[in-house]
Amino acid sequence: MLILVLTAALTGAHQTKENAGPASPEGTWASDGYGLVFEIEGDALVSWEVTKVSCLESTTATSVPAPPGALGAFRVNGEPSTLVLLPDDEGRMRIHMNGAASDIVAHRVEEKPSVCGNPRPSGPRFAFDVFAETWAEHYPFFSMRDADWGAIVSRNRARVTDDTAPRELFAVLEAMIAPFEDAHTFLRADSLDRRFSGSRKSPSWVERSERERAYGMVAKHLAGPLRSFCEGQLEFGMLEQNVGYLRLRSFSDYHTDGTFESGLAALDSALDQIFAEAGSWSGLVIDVRINNGGADPYGLAIAGRLTSREYLAYAKEARNDPAAPTRWTAEQPSLVIPASRPGFRGPVVELIGIQSVSAAETFTQALLHRRPEVIRVGENTQGVFSDVLVRKLPNGWRFGLPNERFLTDGRSYDGTGIAPDVTVLSFTPEGLASGRDAGIEAALEQFDDRNGSR
Repeated sequence: MLILVLTAALTGAHQTKENAGPASPEGTWASDGYGLVFEIEGDALVSWEVTKVSCLESTTATSVPAPPGALGAFRVNGEPSTLVLLPDDEGRMRIHMNGAASDIVAHRVEEKPSVCGNPRPSGPRFAFDVFAETWAEHYPFFSMRDADWGAIVSRNRARVTDDTAPRELFAVLEAMIAPFEDAHTFLRADSLDRRFSGSRKSPSWVERSERERAYGMVAKHLAGPLRSFCEGQLEFGMLEQNVGYLRLRSFSDYHTDGTFESGLAALDSALDQIFAEAGSWSGLVIDVRINNGGADPYGLAIAGRLTSREYLAYAKEARNDPAAPTRWTAEQPSLVIPASRPGFRGPVVELIGIQSVSAAETFTQALLHRRPEVIRVGENTQGVFSDVLVRKLPNGWRFGLPNERFLTDGRSYDGTGIAPDVTVLSFTPEGLASGRDAGIEAALEQFDDRNGSR
């Protein structure tokens, strides 16, 4: 999953009018959605996480040289991330961070909300209230989860007092969100050495200890060794029938310095090498069956190597009303733009599954309008698309939840995930025991069918 302290990024698609934005970013700004307030003064930027009951300092950043046309740029202290402030229509500005598929739109305000001037309580009950209110104001999917959050909060708040022990509080908070089985939710208490992460599992779920075994099942179908790229996150080889095989283990950690920009350069270099001989292939299999996600723009970059025409990948929006889960920010589109560098425009089969998560799913979504059509083999993806909105509790714990959705043709795939065209369970216990990769076999059959050999 992609976890950003500030979930904001350049889409590559938004446009700004000349001189439409503010002349200076100095001052106080409130975000549309996300519950953030930014204070900018001189070389310093500070952001605050604001709810109806709380105002907690979130991020500090220091000014760095800005790119042409930007209002300013700030490097997040202690992180390899830079916030670029861009002008937008009607005096607003956009806050841009590479690595996600949208920007945060902010508008100028006179001062921080009044809650920021209140004395800050302490203790387990206040921590509970911050947690509960953040979910109430930002989680968009209560209806989809068939959850009455107000009732859940009321029932559990009665269990928390200012004498509640930390482990008991952690158990209460975990129990409130665990039934959602939402893989973009987490709760972390470093002081207790405890962490909870949500997930939806199936019979083909592969535990971490079994992943290398699952990865190795493709070996009998390979015509040669797999080559490794991007710090081992990409692997490529040739399958039977002169079909290329590209495995994407993640959409992150593509370079040792941890920055998005270096990772993108490494990805482009890898794809140049991978697609150098693509003109002779009869097809390509892309495998994201075990992929925990990362940066959505990496998926767009790969999709751009697979098309000769520009098309809409998806439009992204965030929940924008603390009282109404069905109200959203304006859509921000992301496009698949054909690359001039080496690529492949022939038949593609994508292997997907329950452990295709987050950016692996937005990548799959970005291929929905690719032509010729990509055939999906496997099972439904996990069903989580939003970046993770990371929040802090006053006791120092961290938690995260989704607050966005990605739309293609007006449809969100949250909850259900994206379905396959051909259903195959690859990594069941029986499949792992046999060493037979049913997904690869089914993928190769698609090329047989195209060639009329069956």
